[in-house]
Amino acid sequence: MLKKIPVSQLRLGMHLHKLEGAWIQHPFWKTRFVIESTQDLQRLHECGVAECWIDTDLGLDVASAPLLATASPSAGPALPPRPDPEPDPAPSRAGPEQSMSAELKQAAAICSRGREAVLAMFHEVRMGRTVDAEGCLPLVEEISNSVIRNPGAMVSLARLKTRDDYSYMHSVAVCALMISLARQLGMDEAGCRVAGLAGLLHDIGKAVMPLEVLNKPGRLTEPEFAIMRSHPVRGHQLLLDGKGCSEATLDVVLHHHERMDGTGYPHRLADEGITQLARMGAVCDVYDAITSNRPYKAGWDPAESIARMASWKGHFDSGLFSAFVRSLGIYPTGSLVRLESGRLAVVLEQNPASLVAPVVKVFFSTKSQMPIPAERLDLAQRGCTDRIVGRETREPGRFERLEELWVEPDTLRRFRAGSAG
Repeated sequence: MLKKIPVSQLRLGMHLHKLEGAWIQHPFWKTRFVIESTQDLQRLHECGVAECWIDTDLGLDVASAPLLATASPSAGPALPPRPDPEPDPAPSRAGPEQSMSAELKQAAAICSRGREAVLAMFHEVRMGRTVDAEGCLPLVEEISNSVIRNPGAMVSLARLKTRDDYSYMHSVAVCALMISLARQLGMDEAGCRVAGLAGLLHDIGKAVMPLEVLNKPGRLTEPEFAIMRSHPVRGHQLLLDGKGCSEATLDVVLHHHERMDGTGYPHRLADEGITQLARMGAVCDVYDAITSNRPYKAGWDPAESIARMASWKGHFDSGLFSAFVRSLGIYPTGSLVRLESGRLAVVLEQNPASLVAPVVKVFFSTKSQMPIPAERLDLAQRGCTDRIVGRETREPGRFERLEELWVEPDTLRRFRAGSAG
């Protein structure tokens, strides 16, 4: 049975079903779980929410507590009831950090589920149904936990989306990039949650764009550009008509195409007129867009993209962009680089102690113009005499399958099978 009680009367062993008030105010990603730790109990008592619902069929009752209500919460959960019990989804319980290879396997599965979730959400919008922002939290949680376990895996893998999948996987990728940037900026759990949800929903307005324009394989005409530039306003209105969306998320949806110099859209905001979260959204959105294969163009190399973005004066908040680079690396995973030895290599993962000395895999000699046996090389390791001297341009038709050097074949197959859907 569901009971409504004061939060102050919660105790260990109770099954928390729902906290009253906006979900954005409470200290957990979801609310349905058995309270098993004194730390969680203390966080609940201090969260500022006055009342909650417990399920006495799944946990302990409050024998001496006054019963405020029974049956089901009037506001009800934003989602249809999920099977209980559910584990505590706090990011701190995502597990220890793990290797890039191990996390890429988990990230492939999360990307597949994320694609299906965003595809379903777009379909619901096209059918005229409202958006349930709170219903997106489980996916945001999964993506966040992956970023915590290994910051580079999810953001690198999501970039490999296919042209046909861009509209859906772009949302998953920007969610991961926003969480990674939020963590780099030192945001707390609630801040990372808001950033991730904003990233996941930032392009929801594209769900109501004409498919012949959204998926056009060639360059858009000016009238078509005008249609596409309406997606922030359309997305903002969609979320206003829905439920569970915070003002911060709404702001990112509406303003992630604004620029610091005032030349963006839809409102030509500038400088301090753009919130920090919207500035973050602008950086993450552009990076994933230019590094991804899209219907009308091939994606740029990650390191080349970082360099080009750095040259676009007036587009981005310089401080946030610097933090973004620190979160990804000057040479992000998957970048093609030239070493002092004349060898070419693909970046495998970052070395936190040095942005310019990642772990790479060498595979080609520019001296002989021949492939060489692939070799893993930690450029930050003591005794390593090689170093990166620059980015290597990816010429069309050359080195087309570089991802196979940094993603294991089985993981890549699973990822692509999920994208093929």
